[in-house]
Amino acid sequence: MRGVRKRFVIWITYRGAVRISLGVVAVMLTVILLTQKVPASRTWTYWTLPLSGKIIAIDAGHGGVDGGAVSKQGMVEKDLNLAIALQLRDYLQQAGAIVVMTREGDYDLADEGTSKISKRKTQDLVNRVKFIKDKNASLLLSIHMNSIPSPRWSGAQTFFYPNLPENAVLASLIQDEIRRNLANTDRVAATVNTVYLLKAMDEVPSALVEVGFLSNPGEAARLADAEYQKKVAASIYQGILRFTAGEKWGTSTGADAGADAAGSE
Repeated sequence: MRGVRKRFVIWITYRGAVRISLGVVAVMLTVILLTQKVPASRTWTYWTLPLSGKIIAIDAGHGGVDGGAVSKQGMVEKDLNLAIALQLRDYLQQAGAIVVMTREGDYDLADEGTSKISKRKTQDLVNRVKFIKDKNASLLLSIHMNSIPSPRWSGAQTFFYPNLPENAVLASLIQDEIRRNLANTDRVAATVNTVYLLKAMDEVPSALVEVGFLSNPGEAARLADAEYQKKVAASIYQGILRFTAGEKWGTSTGADAGADAAGSE
């Protein structure tokens, strides 16, 4: 007896075949999207960071043979400037900014072989300006510390050169955050006409922050504290965020004893 073969024939209309094909494609796309969830999330997060694509230059004042001011306890300005600058860099990078620094260690930008200190200082400033412009920075922040003979004065102050209207806004917003977060001064942002680095930034909004007085023993001790350095950096960072968000501020050129003491550069 011959075996009987059973065959099943399924009739599918053209419309039904299309529906099945579309269903298969939908399932495949769903699988792909699920497996790509993490990268897609990272891409979305990147493009929504507040400083994405912005090139910001940070200048840690002094460096190398130029130590800047020194406290009675022996703390050197160039080292403290750099510590705050590096912390500010981290905050800005976390917000998506491309950060360029005039220095990331204890050195200056003077030409190799230049031995005379005064000439090194001049070359250093000229080369810092060139570096910032070559990097196409859209913003510059310079960090310094004050020092005067009297230990009476303390508190931070932000300065700007009045060649661009944006400079007053940037400096005022940073100073507002310093006053709010550090609560160590009532000063307002002020103009300064003697800082070469700021004067040379003819197309780049810029500000210089004198973050405190090394000549004041109590403030010098705070400036050497890592947690306080983070607070200073965070205040500058928040001011930058407000500026890049388009917030406006009235121009202020008021100055006080702290402004008169701005010659520590």
